[in-house]
Amino acid sequence: MASRRDFLRESFAAASSGLLLQSLSSCQPTTQPIKGQIVGANSSMGHRLRTPSLSNPPITSRHDVVIIGGGIAGLSAARQLQKQSADFVLLELDAHAGGNSISGENPVSRYPWGAHYLPLPNLSNKPLLEFLQEVNVITHFENELPVFNELYLCFDPKERLYINEHWQEGLIPHNGVPAKDQDEITRFLAMMDDFRNKVGRDQRFAFTIPVAESSADFAFRKLDLISMETWLQESNFRSSYLHWYVNYCCRDDFGAAAANTSAWAGIHYFASRKGKGSQVANDTVLTWPEGNGWLVDQLKQPVKEKIQTECLVNSVELNNQQVKISYFNQSKNEYEAILANQVIMATPQFINQYLIKPTRALATADFQYAPWMVANLTVAGKLNEKRGEALAWDNVIYQGDSLGYVHANHQQLHQSLEKKVLTYYRPLAEMPYGDTRKKYQAYTWQNWTDSILSDLKKPHPQIENSIEEALVWIWGHGMISPPPHFIFGGSRTAAQQSIQNKVFFAHSDLSGISIFEEAFYWGNLAAQQVLQTV
Repeated sequence: MASRRDFLRESFAAASSGLLLQSLSSCQPTTQPIKGQIVGANSSMGHRLRTPSLSNPPITSRHDVVIIGGGIAGLSAARQLQKQSADFVLLELDAHAGGNSISGENPVSRYPWGAHYLPLPNLSNKPLLEFLQEVNVITHFENELPVFNELYLCFDPKERLYINEHWQEGLIPHNGVPAKDQDEITRFLAMMDDFRNKVGRDQRFAFTIPVAESSADFAFRKLDLISMETWLQESNFRSSYLHWYVNYCCRDDFGAAAANTSAWAGIHYFASRKGKGSQVANDTVLTWPEGNGWLVDQLKQPVKEKIQTECLVNSVELNNQQVKISYFNQSKNEYEAILANQVIMATPQFINQYLIKPTRALATADFQYAPWMVANLTVAGKLNEKRGEALAWDNVIYQGDSLGYVHANHQQLHQSLEKKVLTYYRPLAEMPYGDTRKKYQAYTWQNWTDSILSDLKKPHPQIENSIEEALVWIWGHGMISPPPHFIFGGSRTAAQQSIQNKVFFAHSDLSGISIFEEAFYWGNLAAQQVLQTV
């Protein structure tokens, strides 16, 4: 029996097919030049951290708790404090909260500027399941399994890979792949399944989410001592197709090549997810046109009155059992200060090193952050496709410069054939990241657009004629990247420690892995720590 989701998808597919029979005039390529610009986070505000500021700004308010940073961790902490009617305020640098899960919108569709999906959560992750039920992503439970809202489950077709001049279904290479390579891929996936079920001497899963609940057994921890690429070689995996796929996955979740990724983190990518749902495949993902911006909106809604945007914090100073938070309020063009009993630093360590006074003895250089380029392309008419599978939600080019693109309006029930938005992702994975950031700071919008077109012309030779607008966003420090020795090297643990039960920390970089679940975990934990020490 067809599900409601199948019915909706097939109904609108039929409607779309009917539109194809209309005049082709609406699908003719445009001859107009591509318009666009580089957009992005408030870097000019951020750079004020490096310039002198008012040393003793006036105290304008007092609160029990101040949260610094409005990404997923900060918003998650705010949600928990709000549930307990705590007195708090959240200070956010940019004009909108959300961190690297923010989104944008144009007349065609909403679209992500960063994180764009959530895999089915592990059944052991009760706080996340509770949140998803609160916002109706989970409608109810059947036989102890969550039933997910069908509108938020990724519609078919989900994924395709352009390889050997052909679009194949799925992202694991198989079209034109020799049998020997396919055998290696099968062996690799079987090993990942085995790792998924392994349990350490402490009776914890070897790999799970959140990272903090993974086994501490050295039999698994030792994988952090080598790179994922080294592990592949030592495990006698030689297939170039498999190496490409693993490298793609590392670039996707860590912004780094397999050669620069901890083998523990690399295997965690494949083995940590154990999510299940009622009548849904375990590898299904939850997604929205705006990506995880939808989740941002759900977290933000109940606390929106507590959020102060365009506030650059430049000092967090412990002072006589209180904490003084000094910041620049851009809307007033003034320096201000708040006195708080406790602070939650929902900011990455490369920012914290400038804020906390006195400075912590912390090896912040161990925290490496991968830069990213994300572009949202408004495309008019039908994509000029090469043969194979039709446009999917996730579209990847084998050995391409990027991770491909996501069809942002894939989840819209009323999809228009006239226009679409493609969200193009490219991790700038060259090491060292500092040099990479400097290199790409000199890139103009035209440089980026030319690079995007060069990549996309492989499967879409005439795409330049169809793009109306290209908006480019550069994430200078897009996500934490876990090189060998980082996951269990000690710096993460040191960064997690509170200061005198006054300053607490909450950010996904404390896990070494930048995913929604980890930020959500640290935000919840920091809020609990604050509430327990009031």
